[in-house]
Amino acid sequence: MSAQSVQTVSKAMALGKHVNGPTGGLTILSGLDLEIHSGEAVAILGASGSGKSTLLGLLAGLDDPTAGEVWLCGQRVGDLDEDGRAELRSGRVGFVFQNFQLLQTLTARENILLPLELTGTPKAAKRADEALERVGLSARAGHYPKQLSGGEQQRVAIARAYAPRPSVLFADEPTGNLDQTTGEHIIDLLLELRQDTGAALVMVTHDARLAERCDRRLHMDNGELEQMA
Repeated sequence: MSAQSVQTVSKAMALGKHVNGPTGGLTILSGLDLEIHSGEAVAILGASGSGKSTLLGLLAGLDDPTAGEVWLCGQRVGDLDEDGRAELRSGRVGFVFQNFQLLQTLTARENILLPLELTGTPKAAKRADEALERVGLSARAGHYPKQLSGGEQQRVAIARAYAPRPSVLFADEPTGNLDQTTGEHIIDLLLELRQDTGAALVMVTHDARLAERCDRRLHMDNGELEQMA
């Protein structure tokens, strides 16, 4: 990818998140700066409770910081209301979660097709079929989530996330509920699709071995982010 084509798709400046609990205040993130560029794969590692998922939600505009600013696809998130944020994310941001978050009453194909139709994506049916084919599940299009293995459900979730052709995809422990071999296949797929589409991939994971396959590895500790070798 040429230098001219690299864009900042998500950016945080002096980002902070502080919450009040029954035992007092808790600082989750403190003065954090980060830029995510188009086409790169970034792994965020750290212990449970270190703030990794909180950071992901803030970068995606799903949560509000208590300090600092977030930009997403060139737009300052703090300038937008909830409807504006949803519109900004539509078609530009994809999500893959540890627990898949598929609708159990819809088939694999319908789980991919529904969000495309809700956002008025042109040729939604064609996009859904192409996404299923890309993750190798065309033959399972009519199956419901409970009829699919964990790896197959995650592949449907990945197809759903990539079908709108987003600029950035956020993945929160995408292999957390999968065995090692299946998890490696899922990472293969995420990285292949990142390469195919030019979307940035930001992945929270506990698995340092999988993180090694990303372009950058960052470690979250005590609300701060450090670059790893």
